[in-house]
Amino acid sequence: MRFYRPLGHISALTFDLDDTLYDNRPVIRRTEQESLAFIRGYHPALSALESSDFQQLRQALRQAEPDIYHDVTEWRRRALELGMLNAGLSADEARAGADAAMEHFAKWRSAIDVPQETHDTLAALAKKWPLVAITNGNAQPALCGLDGYFSFVLRAGPDGRAKPFHDMYHLAAERLNLPLGEILHVGDDLTTDVAGAIRCGVQACWINPYGADLMQADDARLLPHIEISRLASLTALI
Repeated sequence: MRFYRPLGHISALTFDLDDTLYDNRPVIRRTEQESLAFIRGYHPALSALESSDFQQLRQALRQAEPDIYHDVTEWRRRALELGMLNAGLSADEARAGADAAMEHFAKWRSAIDVPQETHDTLAALAKKWPLVAITNGNAQPALCGLDGYFSFVLRAGPDGRAKPFHDMYHLAAERLNLPLGEILHVGDDLTTDVAGAIRCGVQACWINPYGADLMQADDARLLPHIEISRLASLTALI
């Protein structure tokens, strides 16, 4: 554990999910493969759809509606619906198809191999502090065995703009009935998790499992309070 700023009193911890509590990369690869296969098999008009086609639809939507990226689930659903409409499906068929594809997506998206160290660490921390999940993504803790550790989960879109915007940090403090400065946020991203937390008055812990050099990182904007290489290091704060 490396300290960059004096660590103040801690009354609660908030956690990013993807790449903080588990390695998200294999999950995303598998989910995208399974999702594309499902879409291609859903209707003959979609059998030749490529991943690049879907990405173009997503970008077109974001250009037309810049704020849609705050809700990645709705962004994906809308892109699917648009792709199905473009392929010749009726509005009702496209809506039903997009909903079915999103249901299939959700199953694979949360088929996460959560390390035992994560379970052990969260269980230990939850005995001392309330824990909250704050995510820009669409993994569902209830589907991967993590929901039992959290008092509640905040998700970009339904619960405000994506990190690094302050919306979910402020909402967490409000729902916990705590000052922002008594919350320690733990995350892997130096922009959304560290800079986002620091700028709205929350203490920040950067988890750096791959040994990146903070002083050389292109996305380093603000120093975290502490840096750890393993989640289990947080139990030293108990």
